[in-house]
Amino acid sequence: MNESWALLYGFIQGVTEFLPVSSSGHLALVPYFAQLEDPGVIFDLLMHLGTAIAVILYFKKEVARLISEGMSLVFKRDLKNTIFCQNFLSATFFSFLLILIIKNFALSFGRDPALIGFNFIFFGVLMYFADRKVGGELDLTKTSNIKKSIYIGISQSLAIFPGVSRSGITLTTARLLGMNRLEASRFSFLLSLPVILGSIVFKIPEIINGSATNVSLSVILIGIVSSFVFGIVTIHFFLKLISRVGLGYFSLYRVIVGVFLLYLSF
Repeated sequence: MNESWALLYGFIQGVTEFLPVSSSGHLALVPYFAQLEDPGVIFDLLMHLGTAIAVILYFKKEVARLISEGMSLVFKRDLKNTIFCQNFLSATFFSFLLILIIKNFALSFGRDPALIGFNFIFFGVLMYFADRKVGGELDLTKTSNIKKSIYIGISQSLAIFPGVSRSGITLTTARLLGMNRLEASRFSFLLSLPVILGSIVFKIPEIINGSATNVSLSVILIGIVSSFVFGIVTIHFFLKLISRVGLGYFSLYRVIVGVFLLYLSF
């Protein structure tokens, strides 16, 4: 893989991470159609680092609030003024837990184009019907609801399968549980941070010794910077777009891509 392909990977990651169309599904399909050697899951994960940095910078106030509430929760045992952090930690914990249970199966079979195509269709249709549900007023930054937070966290873990879409499945679940589109999007984007950063930390030894991927450092850095730039632009415009048009167009796109992949597979 060269620098041009890294730029393309970064573009795909930066745009599709925040659109409910599955960034990992698109990244997994690039080698399939371009007849490139698959750079692997670790390279895909490092592309997510760029978008994680974009989330941190764009939602710096929310991130600062989570850190502040986390410190109050740990050192002051303050349960009254740390509602956002409690919901966030509950979702994150159960997301990590299920990922640990299913990750080996997902890594072994999840990158098959036929399965990716099925995931595009099934979860796209599910997202469409969830978005048609009348939006509620649930705001997990202000209202304590550990149970619903856990449901969102569990759903996020399914995105370890390419084609599911992390933002798509968390938006779907949040909408079904009564969150409006804007609040669901904000919570979804922030919820990506622990999983992405935690996964990278877990793989640091392999990244350092070079066994995680055969892609050069310069190519990786270009991909990360590219995913960051396109990611922060996509966040800005998606938050403006989502409240106006909803998720229906993204569902239609997912179904079209899924049908095309199944056609090619069979």
